[in-house]
Order: sequence, then C-alpha cells, then structure tokens
Amino acid sequence: MTAKPNLVYITKSPVELFKILKFEGIASSGAEAKNLIAAGQVSVNGETETRKRRQMVAGDTLQIGEDCWQLVE
Repeated sequence: MTAKPNLVYITKSPVELFKILKFEGIASSGAEAKNLIAAGQVSVNGETETRKRRQMVAGDTLQIGEDCWQLVE
C-alpha cells in the first residue's frame, strides 16, 4: 500500500466486501461492485480478492488502483 488509507467506519462485523464498495460510494451500484471484484481489480490485505461476499472485519484494508481504505469500528 503506497497511500495513506481512507477510514471506513463499520457498525457491525463482518460485512460483505461488495457492500462496502457500494455503500462507501466506491462503486455506483452493487452490480458494479461485484464486477470490480470479479475482474480482479480489488485487493484485500494486499492480495487480489475475487470473492464478492468475502467477510470483512475491522483492521482489513482494501485497495483499488492507488486508492485504499481501512475498516475501523
């Protein structure tokens, strides 16, 4: 990760990866979020993630291109 991550505050844990992309406005819709993930454009904790429903918890980081986010409670 090269940039300082943006913080994403979650109120429940775990939460599905595609929902984070959708509700944080990273993707404009659930379908777009799922397509980004399926295309291998999303990394979670430094590894490419292709599971749309991957369970994310506080402390996880996700990255798309140069943009990164970290989940916090």
